[in-house]
Amino acid sequence: MNVLHATIESLESGYSAYIEGLDGIVATGATIEEIKARLINALEEYGAYCKEVGCDLPEELKGDYRIEFSMDVKSLLTIYKGIFSKSGLERLTGINQKQLWHYANGTSQPRRTQVLKLENALHRLGAELLSLHL
Repeated sequence: MNVLHATIESLESGYSAYIEGLDGIVATGATIEEIKARLINALEEYGAYCKEVGCDLPEELKGDYRIEFSMDVKSLLTIYKGIFSKSGLERLTGINQKQLWHYANGTSQPRRTQVLKLENALHRLGAELLSLHL
């Protein structure tokens, strides 16, 4: 199975996503769910277009594939600002609120160790939530 790497970025008025290595496969939207759906639709339309006009389908799209989504820290903090407060993220990650503010506003780029701290903390939270039954 091929793995397609999609990057989601925050814009001033919504979000965009593109597939790395596949020029022209892009999507925009107001929510992450909308972007994912539109990106999948763009891939399907591209495949149908290639069949219709007889162009070669890129190797990545032949057979089964799955999409892995990624985003930078600034985009993550912007997209989920109404869900994760800076104080809550500080408790989860150990990263100072002021530093998180700099990351969210783009005035500072996090080191790789900070990115991993944030990613691991969110994955731990996700795993904990998935294990709960209400």
